Amino acid sequence: MEVTFRKMKRKDIPAVITLCNEVFNENTSLEYANKTYKKHRKDPNQIYIVGIVDDKIVAHCKISIIQTIYEKMNVYAILNHVGVKEEYRRHGIATKMLDTAFKIAKEHDCKTVELWSNNVRTAAHACYYNYGFKLDDAGFFSKSIDQ
Repeated sequence: MEVTFRKMKRKDIPAVITLCNEVFNENTSLEYANKTYKKHRKDPNQIYIVGIVDDKIVAHCKISIIQTIYEKMNVYAILNHVGVKEEYRRHGIATKMLDTAFKIAKEHDCKTVELWSNNVRTAAHACYYNYGFKLDDAGFFSKSIDQ
């Protein structure tokens, strides 16, 4: 299956939000996505990539480049919302998307790449393990900020 990857454009947002709402069981509104994209579109450290098959967006990944002052961490990337439409899975698209993400991370001088994934996405985890990711010993903690 022929797939091409490129950075997301504003016109891609509806297809990306539809994909992510399906793959990750989310409910992000198009209004919210457009407003957030407009606010951060010029930030070179916030990168959205899309995978396209037959002029249709079938895959997506968000790359955040984190610059630190810490020698051990240095510069690293975090991947999230790594997803492929269900009917396009098992064709190597996720692996090719990870290749693209790693190429971008190298272009930003990243020393490591981390990936966030929900515990229930066990099939995706198998892909990540096969790609060479290891599960770290640290947990991912979160706490909502009262608004």
